[in-house]
Amino acid sequence: MEGELASEPIRPPARRRTSSARTLTEIRSLARSHTRTALRVLVGIMRSDDATPAARVSAANAILDRGWGKAAQPIENGEDGVLELIHRIERIIVYPASLGDGDAGRDA
Repeated sequence: MEGELASEPIRPPARRRTSSARTLTEIRSLARSHTRTALRVLVGIMRSDDATPAARVSAANAILDRGWGKAAQPIENGEDGVLELIHRIERIIVYPASLGDGDAGRDA
């Protein structure tokens, strides 16, 4: 009898066929259903005298990010870093043929 059971092929459980969009929607919905509890936990950590200062700051930042959004971070790499980045993006998107010219179109 044991030999008969061992020779049978093992079939994986049938998977539910759903679109990835539906799955993402379900995950978001489930996560959002815990929003009130998660916020209470974060506030509890932020107010706790027993929590480390790093944990309190992290909880406070998470609360602020959810309530007000993350602060905009400027992208800079020097005096004219932002403008250089914009010009570089423009060269790549608008004039992609100039990429084959090496550095010839770099200061254009």
